[in-house]
Amino acid sequence: MPEVLGVFGGTFDPLHYGHLRLAEEACAALQLSRVIWVPSGRPPHRAAPAASAAHRLQMVRLATAANTRFVVDPAEAQSDAPSYTVDTLERLRRVHGKDQPLVLLLGADAFADLGSWHRWRELTSLAHLAVASRPQHAIDPERLPAALAALWRAHRHGEAQALGRSPAGLVIPFTITALDIAATQIRQSLESGASPRYLLPDPVVDYIRAHHLYT
Repeated sequence: MPEVLGVFGGTFDPLHYGHLRLAEEACAALQLSRVIWVPSGRPPHRAAPAASAAHRLQMVRLATAANTRFVVDPAEAQSDAPSYTVDTLERLRRVHGKDQPLVLLLGADAFADLGSWHRWRELTSLAHLAVASRPQHAIDPERLPAALAALWRAHRHGEAQALGRSPAGLVIPFTITALDIAATQIRQSLESGASPRYLLPDPVVDYIRAHHLYT
């Protein structure tokens, strides 16, 4: 059975324990060999991040350094081009080959908004989709837009072992610990002078303070 690689993209503005816990639990639930963290440079679907791409990349590196299953991909953060997920997966597919199982890690909210993403219908041809939800908040296809509900019903699979048997094409839900932490909340705390400690790793807190970010 080949290695199964997770792909976790985001602005990480800043990265916090909710992100880290999702990636850690994905490794266990989905039997991932590694998780490739891909901090975005210029996210096209939202306002510009508060911290620069260089700062956000360094915070992800600091937060993930101690976990041997976490790998940081700097390509998007070092590029001036918009960071579209489909482009990320096409690039990783060129790097790892057509037969490498890739699993795009998504939160349930992101999956529900997938219909607004650039070339979103191509994602399952490039990777599996793993959708994380909190306990008691599983995806309900009846509440999804029709196109996404059709994708869910056509591609949903319940066994993580299936991810290693093909390079792409499945949609697999998994449950994560509910941590009520948001990057917006952390930025607001920092703006008001409150301490963000215990919401994100100490090396990230120290980096934010050393570079006077979010103040």
